Amino acid sequence: MTVERNPKDPSSKSSESLAVLGVDDLDCLEDLLSFYVRSVNYALSADLDARLENLEVARGTGKITALLLIDSHPGIRPSAIAKATLRDRPSVSRIITHLLQHGLIAKQETPSERRAFALYITDAGHDLAQKVRKIVKTQSDDFFSRIPKEDQEELLRITRNLFTKLLEDRAP
Repeated sequence: MTVERNPKDPSSKSSESLAVLGVDDLDCLEDLLSFYVRSVNYALSADLDARLENLEVARGTGKITALLLIDSHPGIRPSAIAKATLRDRPSVSRIITHLLQHGLIAKQETPSERRAFALYITDAGHDLAQKVRKIVKTQSDDFFSRIPKEDQEELLRITRNLFTKLLEDRAP
């Protein structure tokens, strides 16, 4: 069953774009934000991995964010990275282990809390973070150049608000 839409409505599906898919509709996916978010995220991630080539933070998610947070916030704790990335501690632990194994960060025991540790960037990690900042900025500019600047700003505003609400919901 194909749902008819108003062709003058900018949110209406385009039969030309769906023809590329070999389908005439996307079923209930067509009206699910999560479908579009995951699809765009996949495309963004694949594009970014190609730009990062063989850098230690390519492939997978979370390594870039952790690297940049550690570079920007010396002494940050893994729990803060988990909170900022909306991830669980075991996944952040795997990311930290990867960064440690590649000599990009160092960890030091926190004197006041013997079981806790703080994370610090190494010289190699800082150099990589500088490279990555340039790559991600260029990638974002290139990727989103397909949509008007005001739409980019609105999308960022909405996404930032959603992120903030998720952080608030998880706060103790």
